[in-house]
Amino acid sequence: MHSLETSLASVSLRTPIIGACGTVGSVVEMAGVADLGMYGAMVAKSVSLEPWPGRPAPRMAPVGTGMLNGIGIQNPGVAAWADTVGPQISGLNVPVWGSAVGGSPAEFAAVASGLVSAGVGAIELNLSCPNLEHGSIFALDPVASAAVVAAARSAVSAPLGAKLSPDSENICAVVDAVMTAGADWVVLGNAVRGFGIDIATRRPLITGGIGGYSGSPIKPIALRSVFEAAQAFPEVPIVGCGGVSTAEDVIEFMLAGASAVAVGTAHFARPRIAATLVKGIARYLKKHRLESVSELIGGVQLWP
Repeated sequence: MHSLETSLASVSLRTPIIGACGTVGSVVEMAGVADLGMYGAMVAKSVSLEPWPGRPAPRMAPVGTGMLNGIGIQNPGVAAWADTVGPQISGLNVPVWGSAVGGSPAEFAAVASGLVSAGVGAIELNLSCPNLEHGSIFALDPVASAAVVAAARSAVSAPLGAKLSPDSENICAVVDAVMTAGADWVVLGNAVRGFGIDIATRRPLITGGIGGYSGSPIKPIALRSVFEAAQAFPEVPIVGCGGVSTAEDVIEFMLAGASAVAVGTAHFARPRIAATLVKGIARYLKKHRLESVSELIGGVQLWP
């Protein structure tokens, strides 16, 4: 029997597949669509302290084999989320993690506290959303990122993951900062900043202009972030994320140093993709006579 179990710090996962934030809704909606048992965990859409209206349409646009989006993290606020979604998550066949966003460390901490009270099993701090002045993001600044993690750590005892940005100038500096501040793992990464124009109308493809570019084309960028962080900090648990659509992608991220792998944009075209990924990983383990998927972590063989 080949084990698909892995772990992130003290959190055990039955499979290395995580449903990425923003692509699986509140998770409740996915229960009638996909087999949630294929996931180690699923991360519900990000929630802020107060309701955020998000950007006006159009907010999503295909760009080649990827996708550009600028949703603006539309959400009802943590109190409303806790009232409507919170009571439903305990009945799902998957650990549900919450995703917190905010405009300040104090807001992140308050949202994290509200999500934990609602029953989520862990918190993902979405440091890579546009929530600082001038369109910047927390994840580009090690000091700002550490301040958010420290505030959340003081507010909750639940496991904390810090979701960082592949746009960071020095990803290792940010990883070091958030882990020192109290994160249990890092998520590498998120969409990269992108832009597109409709040449018929000469308008940007989405109302905010610049948005997040995701999908298979960004995999090498995300993979580089995972590899660099794993090489610098081999003891840091990493969730690889970005452009995953095949079992081979999952295996590649784990060989680069990830302990688990989040699947995002691929859900929009293939909502049942997790089952395919799990079967593919199991076949790989059998073919290569590996007892556990954890044997893959950091297994890349570098050229001499």
